[in-house]
Amino acid sequence: MSDYDVIIIGSGPGGYVSAIRCAQLGLKTACVEGRETLGGTCLNVGCIPSKALLHASHMLHEAEHNFAEMGLKGKSPSVDWPQMLKYKQSTIDTNTKGIEFLFKKNKVDWIKGWATIPEAGKVKVGDDVHTAKNIIIATGSEPSSLPGVEVDETTVVTSTGALELGKVPKKMVVIGAGVIGLELGSVYARLGAEVTVVEFLDHITPGMDSEISRQLQKTLKKQGITFVMGAAVQKTETARGKAKVHYKLRKDDSEHVLDADTVLVSTGRRPYVDGLGLEALNISMTQRGQIAVNDHWETSVKGIYAIGDVIEGPMLAHKAEDEGMAAAEQIAGKHGHVNYSVIPGVIYTHPEVANVGETEETLKAAGRAYKVGKFSFMGNARAKANFSGDGFVKLIADKETDRILGCHIIGPSAGELIHEVCVAMEFGASAQDLAMTCHAHPTYSEAVREAALACGDGAIHA
Repeated sequence: MSDYDVIIIGSGPGGYVSAIRCAQLGLKTACVEGRETLGGTCLNVGCIPSKALLHASHMLHEAEHNFAEMGLKGKSPSVDWPQMLKYKQSTIDTNTKGIEFLFKKNKVDWIKGWATIPEAGKVKVGDDVHTAKNIIIATGSEPSSLPGVEVDETTVVTSTGALELGKVPKKMVVIGAGVIGLELGSVYARLGAEVTVVEFLDHITPGMDSEISRQLQKTLKKQGITFVMGAAVQKTETARGKAKVHYKLRKDDSEHVLDADTVLVSTGRRPYVDGLGLEALNISMTQRGQIAVNDHWETSVKGIYAIGDVIEGPMLAHKAEDEGMAAAEQIAGKHGHVNYSVIPGVIYTHPEVANVGETEETLKAAGRAYKVGKFSFMGNARAKANFSGDGFVKLIADKETDRILGCHIIGPSAGELIHEVCVAMEFGASAQDLAMTCHAHPTYSEAVREAALACGDGAIHA
């Protein structure tokens, strides 16, 4: 008899959700985690703490820029950075303790320590070896850097260090114009830092709808963030708590240097599989260092599964959660399923950006006929009342069938609004289906309906 039916390695969003689902399905389950708290990168040094700082800094922005116009007079608040960090930590603590409660409620054992897999069916943690009929690898990812850029998490930091700075820097250089860099860069810009983003490509947010990308960059520029595009970072130098960032412009090979108090390295993430013993197990890997899995999330070794950031696909917490539940269903003899064409993405800047499905660029490349319906938030009464008129909704539908193929939103609560389109796409709905659905007034979501109307005879308020 094995000790467990399933052992999950890693307690991030993929791991803990998978563990709970396994337990719900009647499987004796354990989860191995080496951190002092559950929740992985997302809850401890990622999604959750960054959202706390984004919220706090946005409240400061509202006080400084919009309160007076609404008749809210008085001195704008000053920044108590240590207190803001305490607020961030309390947000983390609430969430991680919540997972501990859920583990106890569902009778999931937490095995504390770092795991290796000596052979199929066995997980070693410290000196103890636990047996399991099935193992799920959910160890997530870690920040990646560039040659010549040495991270010390004090002056040259990843997102982890950026969440724990001793003070708000006067000058911050962000290397990489992806989601993490733009979110944390906007936090410090609102708090008073002079933020410069250095990006290798000629556009921000790679892979995003180009029209949305241009609008986001334009908006962030208005908020005081400087962009250096088409720039290849050569190296960073640090001395006496300061840094220099050396880069070359790709268009002419000219060399430049930026001074900074803090450098945030935001150049992507890579699967974290160190120490698991995958090579000795002869588990197949992809060329990009990810664990290769089949349609059931099983690796090349029977009984060993992998989910989340360690396998192919977008490195998103909710994608990992879906895979975690699906793998649990599969192990329990049911049918696990993930619809990879309907996985939303969100950037929590202000305004927010959200997307799901195809872009115009992907459809053009595939030679598919499509139509676009757009609606500006300037035509939305609620958005105008709340100083959130910047941005728009862009709905993409098949030209012949009217079936919704994708949606891209930049504007207020975009991360919430995208989900009505996700549900519609999951049911194979048409743009007309959305257009004919009554939306409450006044709400931001009316802008989604108007974009759907624009796919047909035209929006009402445009």
